[in-house]
Amino acid sequence: MIKTYIRLLRVPQWIKNSFVFVPLIFSLHLFQGNYLLRAIAAFIVFSLISSIVYIINDVIDIEADKAHPHKRFRPLPSGAISKNNALLVAAVLFFIVIISLPQFNIDFIIVSITYLILNIFYSFILKHIVLLDIFSIAAGFMLRIVAGALAINVELSSWLILTTMFISLFLGVMKRRSELVLIAPNDPADNPLKSEENITTRKVLAFYSVNFADQMATIAAAGVIVCYALYTVSARTISVFQTEDLIYTTPFVVFGIFRYMYLVYMNQKGENTTEIMISDIAMITTVLLYVFTTTVIIYSNL
Repeated sequence: MIKTYIRLLRVPQWIKNSFVFVPLIFSLHLFQGNYLLRAIAAFIVFSLISSIVYIINDVIDIEADKAHPHKRFRPLPSGAISKNNALLVAAVLFFIVIISLPQFNIDFIIVSITYLILNIFYSFILKHIVLLDIFSIAAGFMLRIVAGALAINVELSSWLILTTMFISLFLGVMKRRSELVLIAPNDPADNPLKSEENITTRKVLAFYSVNFADQMATIAAAGVIVCYALYTVSARTISVFQTEDLIYTTPFVVFGIFRYMYLVYMNQKGENTTEIMISDIAMITTVLLYVFTTTVIIYSNL
């Protein structure tokens, strides 16, 4: 049962909340204990909120998930956990979040509550509206990185916010593309509006096509690379870190984007972002090398 409840909470998905650590790395305070502890606390709060949202979403989509080839094995649609028990777990998590928030500043509390409200609206309404579903996902990632900055009271670069926006849009679009291919594998380029299976799993997919998703993914991927490259060479970045060497981390970003696209296009992955990030050796190596290289470059001049 413990494993079942871990699946209900989607604990592996908590890796997405690691975005709250991005401001810490670029703040020059990574190795200062009080800053690190506050960032970890922010990560825990957002992880709990994420689990609350996952539970609410699963309760709402329980019937649709029963028709999905993969989601039907989740605890709720499979019957391993009842709706009442799931909602009770969500209530307990909500109580823990409420008693934890007062330790943070008011701005962090506002962003956290906004993140929760946004995702509840997403579960009920926004995920059914074409394009707004993807932008809602992107907004969630941006709120994570903003919350990470507010938790430790540091300023966030505009270029870093833009990079986060584009990378979250990229991940959202690639997820939709993977869902389209999963539903209409024989003719993925066709708009699956007439697919009865699509209607019963995720209604908004009826308004997308793989070709449209490919174009959006290309734009978003280009946005990630351009914004990050401009961030590394901006006057503010060079002034803060006292080095121009951050540009040498750009190849890791480019390779990571291309590797992710390869896995989605060639290996038919992408519906589960977390699975890719924790199972593909090349992606794991790229992320670790990026974090290591960036940390060395930023903190070697201190």
